[in-house]
Amino acid sequence: MRGRVTARALVLVIVVALLGGALVGCRQPAPKPQGQAEIKPEDRILRMDEDWPTYIDPAVGNDFSDSIALVNLYDTLVFPNLDGSVRPHLATKWDVSPDGLKYTFYLRQGVKFHNGEELTAEDVEFSMKRLLTIGEGFAYLFKNVASAKAVDRYTVEFTLKEPFGPFVKALVRFYVLNKKEVLSHLKKPGQYGEMGDYGKEWLLTHDAGSGPYKVKEMKMEEYLLAEKFDEWWGGWDKDAPVYFKEIAAPDPVTIRTLMARREHELTDEFQPEENLAALEKIQGVQTAGFFNGNNLNIMLHTKKPPTDDIHFRRALAYCLDYETVVTKIWPSCKQARGPVPHNLPGHNPDVYQFKRDLQKAREELQKSKYYGQLDKYPVTLSWCAEVPLEEKLALLFQANAAELGIKVEVTKKPFGAMIADAQSPETTPNASIVYVAPHYPEAGSILTSRYHSSTCGSWEQCEWLQNKEIDAMIEQALSTVDEQKRFELYYKIQEKIVELCPTIWVLDQFEKRAYQAGYVYWPAGEAGKAGKTILPVMGYGVYAHDFRVYPEKKMELLKTSK
Repeated sequence: MRGRVTARALVLVIVVALLGGALVGCRQPAPKPQGQAEIKPEDRILRMDEDWPTYIDPAVGNDFSDSIALVNLYDTLVFPNLDGSVRPHLATKWDVSPDGLKYTFYLRQGVKFHNGEELTAEDVEFSMKRLLTIGEGFAYLFKNVASAKAVDRYTVEFTLKEPFGPFVKALVRFYVLNKKEVLSHLKKPGQYGEMGDYGKEWLLTHDAGSGPYKVKEMKMEEYLLAEKFDEWWGGWDKDAPVYFKEIAAPDPVTIRTLMARREHELTDEFQPEENLAALEKIQGVQTAGFFNGNNLNIMLHTKKPPTDDIHFRRALAYCLDYETVVTKIWPSCKQARGPVPHNLPGHNPDVYQFKRDLQKAREELQKSKYYGQLDKYPVTLSWCAEVPLEEKLALLFQANAAELGIKVEVTKKPFGAMIADAQSPETTPNASIVYVAPHYPEAGSILTSRYHSSTCGSWEQCEWLQNKEIDAMIEQALSTVDEQKRFELYYKIQEKIVELCPTIWVLDQFEKRAYQAGYVYWPAGEAGKAGKTILPVMGYGVYAHDFRVYPEKKMELLKTSK
């Protein structure tokens, strides 16, 4: 018996020794202190919501959510600064001919597309030709381009049909695609001849860009998930988001839940004040805002009874209670003065501003051809379902109009449905509540996208103004190279448009978003909190590359908020 115990003890000693040697040989690291979790790439994510649907094809997308996606997936020749100026980006420099018709851009060398191929002048030439051929999205900004030509591998030349003063500023909306990538995904047959569908179907859910982020997953009805492109030419900060996710805007209650769980970093800019107040009660969540160059409009269909009558339109403009709008519904905003936001270069500060005046409203209504038969001509109005606050404006407008005996029929519609309605005069309602933003940092952008006949049929011009005099005035201003003279012409255009009253200009937007300030750095938001005057062009205020995300701070918030 003693022999067996001794043998067992000996075996046990040998096993322990062997195990000890194995552990020493493996050099196992000491365990992390309890509660200290490992930071994973997926923890460094920036999630936000926006209006939907979202189109990520640079020749198709042009609204708020599209623009946010495009600026993160693609590069442009120039890049907008927060003050409204532009700086070199893909182009390191450029020359302009004395007559203002030829622009030569010299490209940065070594820029890689997401598939690893180098970006060259041939890609720039292809991208402009594709945009103009398809004729959607931001193509209207470049309809004056007569030709795009790759002079050599890193030099591209644009020739204009006539001078276009803000051409360089407009290039913040010209996104460069990989020619080979697009050509390898053509679907034939298609409406573009030998180009088939020009890659439009593939580009619904993929990208062909060189931007800081590349598509990881795109679900058309739900979200865009993009991941950091490690080889982006502009370089990376170690705390920049590894992933960027843009989702279809949920209801305010869902937003609060996601923010409280730290599953959402940045809200859309259309949250009701009461929801922003509730979000600020969550530890680490703050709101930040700034006048962003956008404005909110009630667009009046000038070709459909009864809003086809100028006196009827003026009556509506005089009856709205603007003070309630900017003190109760959107307290941080200010009443708009004409079609161009007050902080956009080229705004006319002296243009006529409508105020609530029921006496003037009644006087105008009596001049209308519909006076005396108002019951036969109700005003149809649509507001955007993704922007809950618009319902309050719609109901206020309905109540104000009722004081004049005008019946307003209010309809809540998803933005996608509003876009579809705007495509023909027959389906466009009498009134549409829509936010608009400049596509480049100058008054000419708003004046063109909102009131030039070439933009009729888009969500940006539900007025169907189709005024040849306004068209000619806009074209003359845009062809003026001298900035001071161009701005003087912008002033006159604004006065003429206000005289026609195709729109009720409600407010200049103070963009307010809630964000996880406890673990996220948002450049535009911080600038706004510091009181700086900034003008981020639509989409660029959410340039994910410049954000910073600190997961370790997020973990601390999760602990303390339990």
